[in-house]
Amino acid sequence: MAEGRGADREGAGRVPGVAWLVGLVLVALAGFLILMAEPIEPPLSRGDRAPSFSLPSLDDGSIVSLADVEGQVALVNFWATWCKPCEDEMPAMENLHQRLADKGFALLAVAVDESRQDVADFRERLGISFPILLDPGQDAARRYQTTGFPESILVDSDGVIVERYVGPREWDHPDYVARVQRLMEGAN
Repeated sequence: MAEGRGADREGAGRVPGVAWLVGLVLVALAGFLILMAEPIEPPLSRGDRAPSFSLPSLDDGSIVSLADVEGQVALVNFWATWCKPCEDEMPAMENLHQRLADKGFALLAVAVDESRQDVADFRERLGISFPILLDPGQDAARRYQTTGFPESILVDSDGVIVERYVGPREWDHPDYVARVQRLMEGAN
């Protein structure tokens, strides 16, 4: 009996050693994975420079960039044709565009759909006249750290983020129109 108990204690002493070794290997593996991971971008917020992008236009495929509207107040809107809230806000965006487009305001609607034809059909059905850019790989959406659709970023004439709006908005509501107009006045 005494032999049996001694053997149990001896075997029990080996398990913690193995557990320590396994634990050490797991910690080393976790550290390696953390070091090899892509760096985490700090969150975009008010006062940050809006990330640049260059995307093809739905109209003719010409490349449009944020730099093309430098000096104007811009609303960069990320959306998708399959997104009902995106569709719901489009008429108000069209009204805002019609009201302010020739006064120093640019609306850049960035569609994340994979199908160019779906975006073209959507535009035709809703009668949208503002510029639509195509981001099927969602590269620009990732640079802007979007969390869903629709999501809009209001950018001042110096290219600085003024506000991030998650979810649909009534863009032609007097409060939103006034905010954009105040930014436009500050640019002059």
